[in-house]
Amino acid sequence: MLKSDNIVSSRQFLIARVVAWAMIVVLGIRYFQIQIIEHELYRLKSNTNRIRKVTKNAPRGLILDRKGEILVDNYPVYVLTAIPGEMSNKNQQFKLIADYIEADSSIIQSNFKKYYRGRFSPTRLAKDMSFLQLANLEENKLNLEGVYYDQIPERFYPNGVRAPHLFGYVKEVDRVIRKDLKNKELYELGDLVGWSGLEKYYESFLRGKRGTYFYEVDASGREVGSAAELNDTRPSPGGNIQTTIDLELQMYCEKLMTDKRGVILVGEPLNGGILAAVSSPDYPPDFFTGLITESDWNDIRTNPDKPLINRYIQGKYIPGSIVKMITQIALLKSQHFNKEVKQYCPGFYQYGDRIFGCWYTEGHGELNVTEAMAVSCDVYFYKTVRQLNLKDLNKAFNDFGFGQKTKIDIPNEHAGLVPDSDYMRKRYGKYGWSRGVLLNLAIGQGELLVTPMQVLNYVNLLATKGKAPNCHFVFVDNLPSNTSPNLEHQIWDNVHKGMRDAIISKNGTAKRADINVIGFDIYGKTGTAENPHGDNHAWFVGWADYNDEKYSIVILLENAGSGGTVAAPMAKKVFSKLNLDNDFVSR
Repeated sequence: MLKSDNIVSSRQFLIARVVAWAMIVVLGIRYFQIQIIEHELYRLKSNTNRIRKVTKNAPRGLILDRKGEILVDNYPVYVLTAIPGEMSNKNQQFKLIADYIEADSSIIQSNFKKYYRGRFSPTRLAKDMSFLQLANLEENKLNLEGVYYDQIPERFYPNGVRAPHLFGYVKEVDRVIRKDLKNKELYELGDLVGWSGLEKYYESFLRGKRGTYFYEVDASGREVGSAAELNDTRPSPGGNIQTTIDLELQMYCEKLMTDKRGVILVGEPLNGGILAAVSSPDYPPDFFTGLITESDWNDIRTNPDKPLINRYIQGKYIPGSIVKMITQIALLKSQHFNKEVKQYCPGFYQYGDRIFGCWYTEGHGELNVTEAMAVSCDVYFYKTVRQLNLKDLNKAFNDFGFGQKTKIDIPNEHAGLVPDSDYMRKRYGKYGWSRGVLLNLAIGQGELLVTPMQVLNYVNLLATKGKAPNCHFVFVDNLPSNTSPNLEHQIWDNVHKGMRDAIISKNGTAKRADINVIGFDIYGKTGTAENPHGDNHAWFVGWADYNDEKYSIVILLENAGSGGTVAAPMAKKVFSKLNLDNDFVSR
């Protein structure tokens, strides 16, 4: 027998043995790592292929009025979903679905891209399916592999209250929205998230906790039953919030503002609660629920009356005479001012080379500060405000919350504007303005801008002599701190007397707001604000003392004319409603 010579050296043989054993050790270590150390990781990965996780949206909490009546509720709607891994030909099935439900296949494809989460995760295709559409899908389900439908809760408004600016609306979370959320880990695609109004501000209370269900699937991704080793969790509804809104009064005020532009706010100065809030024009509260057509969106977006703007926190208006009480307070705080000294009003006042007119061109004659407030004499304030400087007047406005947000519990509030010296220099230059600016500010004109919510807070502070809590829409335990002007009692009493005389005196500018009910004492002030963009805005502000309670009102009617002629009579209707239905329960 012939043998070949062994041409492998001992050194090479040793190296081969070392390499072989090294590979065995590496394989052993890797095997130990996979089977022992990373067992749980790979078990979960295998379960991902074997078990499908399906989430169920939780109903959002209800929004209630002060008496527990439901303002915003939930109702179930059907959604169409698809499991991408179970679909044999997506484009073909999208076309079939579009034919069966009479929809545009491009919208279905767009939804698929927006809500796609994974090959075996349900992906939203369509929402708000009708019974007829579901019936057509059910008849043709053999042609629609991996296509399913389910129920989800959606917002609806059962009592006829509109208030879309107050309630706000919710949006479905898609890829773009989820990317911008602060707590994105709390949301999955298709979840609802509060996007404006109370829905957004109280999102953490209203948002429920989604349910989770586990199903076993076969190699083709078809469900074959529940996964017994994993525990399902049922959806947990969100918490309810109880608002300070009174359902009946809210509907009454909404009716008053039909076909008008402006704001009505009704509040309780003693506790800061808001009984009614109307921004008109508005839009249906369910406008953003379901599918919005492009034409509908363009119509509301380009509407010249701007129904999308929440006028009571975002509208910035010249206040006119409703802020003369601020000027009055600044004067009464001045050591150089004597409230008993009368000023003569001939119907105009000349300052430098400019004539400043009074609204009553025939002139009011001799008046002191209380009398001037009752008849809203402009000339009186033109003459007396010269005893002040811009810093004094600016501080008086700031003390009552103007020029700053009220911290109301809905988002996107604006702060308005109270001009100071720095603002005037920046806008007009060092020599482009003079002390004449005080004359305009004294009667609420010029650069001054306020929001109706700031005005409500201001009225509440007047009514309570600086002790009103912060305005709010929802009953909560801890309110933000409110500004608290500290004035002598004589100053408060003087302001109250002027506003009371505006209601009850023969020539009072706010007398048309009086309901002439014994024990229902109304204090008020009207305003006719010059508007550089059109006709004058009409204002009424005031409150009523009744049975140890106080009820405040702010009315703004855009381009409507005189406050005493237009806004005061509307205030009378609201006061009458409060008198007839005085069963509001304070908390």
